Amino acid sequence: MTTADAGGWQAAEEEEPRGPVGKAFRLSAADSLSLGNALCGFLAVCVLAASVFDALRTSGDFTPAPGYFATAVVLLLIGATCDLFDGLVARRFRASAMGAELDNLADVISFGFAPAFMVVIWGGFTDAVPFAAVVTAAAAVLVAGVVRLARFACVKTKSGDFMGLPIPMGAMTVISIVLLFEPSVWTLLGVLAVAWLMVSRIEYPKPKGQLAAVVLAWIMVNVAFLTFWVAWPEGGDMPIKIGATMQIALVAAIPLRMMFYKRELRREAARLGQ
Repeated sequence: MTTADAGGWQAAEEEEPRGPVGKAFRLSAADSLSLGNALCGFLAVCVLAASVFDALRTSGDFTPAPGYFATAVVLLLIGATCDLFDGLVARRFRASAMGAELDNLADVISFGFAPAFMVVIWGGFTDAVPFAAVVTAAAAVLVAGVVRLARFACVKTKSGDFMGLPIPMGAMTVISIVLLFEPSVWTLLGVLAVAWLMVSRIEYPKPKGQLAAVVLAWIMVNVAFLTFWVAWPEGGDMPIKIGATMQIALVAAIPLRMMFYKRELRREAARLGQ
């Protein structure tokens, strides 16, 4: 290395932007919730992987066990609760310099990778659909989630609502499909439809005020359904079917409601224009 090269390298080092590095590494209460969300997503993946290892080690054949799936879903619902509250806590107290980045990274794990991995476990061990089709649907969920989060960081809607299906709702809808149906071409198309909704331009209302309370209540009801399903399997799977059906119906109904609402606004604007 010549003296000129060394000087240029040192100058580049000196020109590095300097900021409040110490403050950037201080985690706030909201950041703890984001990290809890990421941990729940990681544990959900571990539980799903453990279901495969346990079945292959004991019987040499794998059939998805409801208990493992229920545990993974409970973990993801707890992660969704953390995700719901981290923004509220950040606004109420304070947000750290890396709060938004931590939130997005945690969402990728819990609501992108974890549900995509669940799709692979659900459909990858059956002859009903090609394995490549299962991986394609799972990859679509992951990629759509990543694009959805990146777009959320860059694009703001005039109404303040979400553009596209929020990734936690998208993840729960994919999970609902997994819990309700057997793997087939039609259910994989349903998973792809959810991935499309996440990157679509359809606006979904933000959970504020009473709507946030309704979302939290919905999460708690689903956790109760899953807990009942795991603790009393002889009671049947009706509770979880009710919760999963409600989730799919909610995600499908909101775009229809927004479409009719915007149509009414256009009619009202046209009437006033006359």
